[in-house]
Amino acid sequence: MSAGPNEAQPGSKYDRLIVAAKGVPSVSTIVVHPCDESSLRGAIDSAEAGIIKAVLVGPAARIRDTATKHNIDIAGYEIVDTPPTEAAAAARGVELIHEGRGEVLMKGSLHTDELMRSVTAKVGGLRTDRRISHVFVMDVPAYAETVFVTDAAINIFPDLDAKRDIIQNAVDLYNEAGFGTTPRVAILSAVETVTSKIPSTIEAAALCKMADRKQITGALLDGPLAFDNAIDLDAARIKGIRSEVAGRAQILVVPDLESGNMLAKNLAYFAKADGAGIVLGARVPVVLTSRADSARSRMASAAVACLYADARRRRAPIAAA
Repeated sequence: MSAGPNEAQPGSKYDRLIVAAKGVPSVSTIVVHPCDESSLRGAIDSAEAGIIKAVLVGPAARIRDTATKHNIDIAGYEIVDTPPTEAAAAARGVELIHEGRGEVLMKGSLHTDELMRSVTAKVGGLRTDRRISHVFVMDVPAYAETVFVTDAAINIFPDLDAKRDIIQNAVDLYNEAGFGTTPRVAILSAVETVTSKIPSTIEAAALCKMADRKQITGALLDGPLAFDNAIDLDAARIKGIRSEVAGRAQILVVPDLESGNMLAKNLAYFAKADGAGIVLGARVPVVLTSRADSARSRMASAAVACLYADARRRRAPIAAA
């Protein structure tokens, strides 16, 4: 993989994200069911760094027991007590967003499905007109760019309209959270030519035309592109691909959840990448973390959400979202 002269040390892109987040006002964050060490420590570490203002939501006794057991100081943090189920904590967390108590929702130790069930509920959820989707913001040591991988966690087999929203969500995050402007978006498939035998290549071509017609805005799109010629200039040159995106992609749009999940985990385990997770398209950003996430990944996830929420706050008050 050609990273070029700007190849970075592991974690350095996340370090810059965290520094940037510390430079903006902290955002009120509803932390749902932080009932194990990693989720509670991640939230408190982010709060102590000045990135978020944490409100802990869940069974108060369990939260306090976890803090005591693992020597985490939660004195001074508001705890909103709920019945001792994940579903109750998720529902209360979403209610607090509706009440204007938070600008970000953060997953604690509950299952992702349980949290997203409350977020996506048709009645009382946090839906908007935009399809909800997930972005992995990945710090790959061997690649000069911060890489977005989308969608590898929410939409299993997205159709063309869903992919339009998936791309726009990621582009808006890139443009508004301080990563840069007009990102280069590669729509991935197994090959870089359009063929009826591989439907994702046809969708990629259609998405590029949608961008030409301003149905997707704020980015440069190209596709279909195979992974190698999306991120490696030599591979693109050998294939004779000439575009502003090929070889230098910043957002990687995958055909479906399975391929995206495998790509993100390959980058994490083979390329030693860190992956911050955020859900977009809801009324507020939703931070999704995993028990396997490093401390830097957890704080980077909070930092991305903070920067995006701050941009939204400056654009319009959260109550009007």
